[in-house]
Amino acid sequence: QVQLVESGGGLVQAGGSLRLACAASGGIVSNYAMGWFRQAPGKEREFVAATSWNGGIISYADSVKGRFTISRDNAKNTVYLQMNSLKLEDTAVYSCAAVRARNMDARSVYDYWGQGTQVTVSA
Repeated sequence: QVQLVESGGGLVQAGGSLRLACAASGGIVSNYAMGWFRQAPGKEREFVAATSWNGGIISYADSVKGRFTISRDNAKNTVYLQMNSLKLEDTAVYSCAAVRARNMDARSVYDYWGQGTQVTVSA
């Protein structure tokens, strides 16, 4: 069973940066596409970014393009989300997820999910 554990969340001022990490275990995660999602209070979960198994295909939500960078280190079974120029509206619980496929697109169904890490951006 694949397990995903996020870390790196916290409180940061607007304009600041955070790097989230998602450590995976329990399967050949290096063969899976991985994504980051977020959910703010009272809102639906939304897609943030995703990467194919080798980083060859990457996609971002329009709201984070140019500010967030997703990357992965398959040797460490870890996916990262570097978040720069954070805004108040980036406040949310961020979760990582895995697709049991090497590539992903907008219709991909994510099979495994982490518990999430809170990111709070203050003024």
